[in-house]
Amino acid sequence: MTTVKVRIAPSPTGDPHVGTAYIALFNYVFAKKHGGKFILRIEDTDRTRSRPEWEQMIIDAMKWLGLTWDEGPDVGGPHGPYRQSERGAIYAEHAQMLIDRGGAYRCFCTEERLTALREEQRKAKVAMPGYDGHCRHLSPDEIKAKLAEKLPYVVRLAMPKEGTTKVNDRLRGEVQFENAQVDDQVLLKSDGMPTYHLANVVDDHLMGITHVIRAEEWITSTPKHVQLYQAFGWTQPEWIHMPLLRNQDKSKISKRKNPVSLNYYRESGFSPAAMLNYLGMMGWTMPDGREKFTVAEMIDNFSFERISLGGPVFDVQKLTWLNGLYIRDHTADELATDLLTNMFNEKNLKAITPLIRERIDKLEDFVNHVGYFFAGDVSYSPEALQALVPKDKTNKDVSGMLAELLEIIDSLPRVEAADIDARLKALCEKLTWKPKEFFMPVRVAVTGRTATPPLGETMAVIGKERCRRRIRGAIAALKS
Repeated sequence: MTTVKVRIAPSPTGDPHVGTAYIALFNYVFAKKHGGKFILRIEDTDRTRSRPEWEQMIIDAMKWLGLTWDEGPDVGGPHGPYRQSERGAIYAEHAQMLIDRGGAYRCFCTEERLTALREEQRKAKVAMPGYDGHCRHLSPDEIKAKLAEKLPYVVRLAMPKEGTTKVNDRLRGEVQFENAQVDDQVLLKSDGMPTYHLANVVDDHLMGITHVIRAEEWITSTPKHVQLYQAFGWTQPEWIHMPLLRNQDKSKISKRKNPVSLNYYRESGFSPAAMLNYLGMMGWTMPDGREKFTVAEMIDNFSFERISLGGPVFDVQKLTWLNGLYIRDHTADELATDLLTNMFNEKNLKAITPLIRERIDKLEDFVNHVGYFFAGDVSYSPEALQALVPKDKTNKDVSGMLAELLEIIDSLPRVEAADIDARLKALCEKLTWKPKEFFMPVRVAVTGRTATPPLGETMAVIGKERCRRRIRGAIAALKS
């Protein structure tokens, strides 16, 4: 009997996402239910956005949740490397195999031609825009000549243009796609890096993945993957596309409407057990309908037949309520230990004390000076609200400035004092604001106060998650 083998393959291009944890949980539970293997693979082929810091955050976040893997970049395994950036020779070899079998072809089209093609299709209001197959039927002599000229090229999938491709999804049954409406997708980029489509199919096959459990947003890409399996002559895995996590308005969960970083929940003091419990409730129910359960209980009772395809709403308020139940399960001693470990630990106190040492005369003064370092949201006094909008600026001006700052902070793995000081100064100069009218609203937004220790150092201690949470809160206050 074939051993069940599943994987998650996150991209290290940003904060570890609750959606990654959601898909990881269901892969992990399914593997444990069937005595199988769970793999972590890192999709870091986007050279411009992938960073080692993001990868480490993903690993740390998964370990915080307790979702351990049998094979991966940090633990090794028989099918490594487990970073796609280290598997370039494997993808090149398999791209050539496809070309030799007629399942793919070299495309020498320049970016200028492709841009012009997209513009023509836009003007013509083409219903299904995409590559026009210009290089698909080049003769062997034409290809040889272009290679001799060392012209750059990509490798494209030779998608059949007639008939349909059938995808058998565990949750949806058979789904059919018209081949004529599926693009000749790029498989290997001109820099030799694979796209998602080639890398995932090759890696899943070579790593022995039996079930691909991923978000439903990938279902429209699956006919390309089915065609790749057929072109290679490989057996497909079973396809299982989980319903997407949704905002309250049923749109796809996003950082603009919900905190989506696992770092946010970790730093806010959510229990990993509560987080996994809540993610387990996303589209799945226990047979007895209870809402509070452990991962072990989920494994014992798991089946895909209990998954609902209606988009599960990720409700932070309900997660907070559930987390409260877990906190109340603690003894007083356990809660004290959690607070000392996660909030009032030596690392946090040693980061704060240099900033407030010159501002206190008695140890008891410490409490009045540091509340905003530990609080989640901050409240604004009438004085602070007045300082949030400088005399010559409007609410719209300040909320726009804070939105730009939010984008900058979102792009950083972490907030560091010297770096954020430089970025604040650059944004001030870009907007041509006076320093006083720029820095005071930022200070008030992230601390709720008009006087604090140096802003960059203060923001670094508060941390990325609380900084952006508070900036969002300030923008909401300005808009209301």
